[in-house]
Amino acid sequence: MIFMPRSQDAIAWTRTVAVGALLALIALGLAWELWLAPLRPGGSWWALKVLPLALPLAGLLKRRMYTYRWVSLLVWLYFTEGVVRAASERGTSAVLAAVQVALCLLLFGACAAHVRWRLRRGDAQGATP
Repeated sequence: MIFMPRSQDAIAWTRTVAVGALLALIALGLAWELWLAPLRPGGSWWALKVLPLALPLAGLLKRRMYTYRWVSLLVWLYFTEGVVRAASERGTSAVLAAVQVALCLLLFGACAAHVRWRLRRGDAQGATP
């Protein structure tokens, strides 16, 4: 028999993982382009690529179903960038790109599971209590 957590516990867990993965992606993007391995010495304007990731943070924290759905699509842009840079760059940038890919997969999985558990519970509208 497969262990099935209570839906409320699963929803809370997926929300925590999604918010954590999103914050980690933002931090990784800033650190990567400003300090760890910027395209140009001293930092790069590519750090602005994290701005779209900051937009859904409030919606995730407010448990808006619509936000979880569109973040699961947005994250594939960052996944694609990570795969391309992991394959084309060497050294620190390749490692950071691999971490970005892992965080994108984690974020997608958490968002997909969150939507699934909420729909299963019948909470398709609004925020959970």
